Amino acid sequence: MTKYLLEVDHTGDTYACAQVIKLFLESGSHFLVNAEWGCMDNVHKSWFIMEADNKDEALMIVPVQLRQYARAIQLCRFSISQIDEILRHHKPTMS
Repeated sequence: MTKYLLEVDHTGDTYACAQVIKLFLESGSHFLVNAEWGCMDNVHKSWFIMEADNKDEALMIVPVQLRQYARAIQLCRFSISQIDEILRHHKPTMS
């Protein structure tokens, strides 16, 4: 399984924002209920992390009416040895 950060945009209108949050909280989904929100800082998005087989599967957790405003970002971690290997094989080009 691959880890994804899901980001869901929503409107900044107070009533509509509260409706989206309520939809998440009432969903019963562990992921949606525990989403993080940027609304108090006027960034009207929610974020949560989940594992799925692919982006499409990850997006299926988002309520259908919000799916068009969502994106799934594949997450990964790098080790120093991986980065050293990349740097060895991808030298900067000389102009």
